[in-house]
Amino acid sequence: MKSASWINQLFQHITFVMPSRMCLNPIHNKKGILHWSSNSTTEERWGDSSCAMDSLYDVDLISDTVPVILDNSEMWHHVLATSMKLGSRGVAHVEGVSRTDLKEKSLYSNILLINRTASPLSWFAECKDRKNHSSILLPYSFLPSMAAEKLRHAAKKIKVLLGDYDAIHVRRGDVLKTRKDRFGVDRSLHPHLDRDTRPEFILCRIGKWVQRGRTLFIASNERTPGFFSPLAVRYKLAYSSNYSSILDPVIENNYQLFMIERLIMMGAKTFIKTMKEDDTDLSLSDDPKKNTKKWEIPVYTRDNEEC
Repeated sequence: MKSASWINQLFQHITFVMPSRMCLNPIHNKKGILHWSSNSTTEERWGDSSCAMDSLYDVDLISDTVPVILDNSEMWHHVLATSMKLGSRGVAHVEGVSRTDLKEKSLYSNILLINRTASPLSWFAECKDRKNHSSILLPYSFLPSMAAEKLRHAAKKIKVLLGDYDAIHVRRGDVLKTRKDRFGVDRSLHPHLDRDTRPEFILCRIGKWVQRGRTLFIASNERTPGFFSPLAVRYKLAYSSNYSSILDPVIENNYQLFMIERLIMMGAKTFIKTMKEDDTDLSLSDDPKKNTKKWEIPVYTRDNEEC
């Protein structure tokens, strides 16, 4: 996704200009995640290579917190056209300019300021000071809750059907990749993740958090049919694929599906993530989510530990 532009003066305060479309990575856009098939080799993908940003996010809802416009909007085109006519008197790109200078120097007091340095992955959390995480204005849970209206409605219907439930997010697939070192030994950036996200280890890990007999909603990019079935010895399992009558009319790509799943997981009594994002999270694995760039030998056993 292109970086959001950080605009000042448009509404007399900061406004985000978001791209009107988002590219869809084919690696993460296979239909098998929603439509389970007995043929595990099926690689059918959703047809589109991009989607409209407002099919994912509710721009008006986000704007209740921080004003947002899309880069194909009439307002943005008008602003750019006016600024181009004025030249340096109308617009300034301020990448690298300090906040103090932006605030105090008259040069920047009455023109359109564009800052394209916001992280494309977490621009919504960088409204204040990206180097000081304690001063972030918006939490990382902000954007997932800003899903497009039709996605929020679908998630709400599914949550009603689930009733009182718990949820786990099991990320496998793309993060389980290994590479061989110069001695031919497999190594991984997340050495315990393959082990920790297998059913027998999940049962051991979550037993202290989720009581027997509970409904457990599972969101995962694991495409092996029946992979999580062993969890049924203790829990009533539920997947997005159980609610195809609700999702099929709405879902056009896996990005939309994951946004609905995030809303469902956020509504669970107990939500267990794959890896921790902060110290208070419950997680299946203790491996750090952040890429440490340290390739280690995968571990598949849990010695001297009991459930």
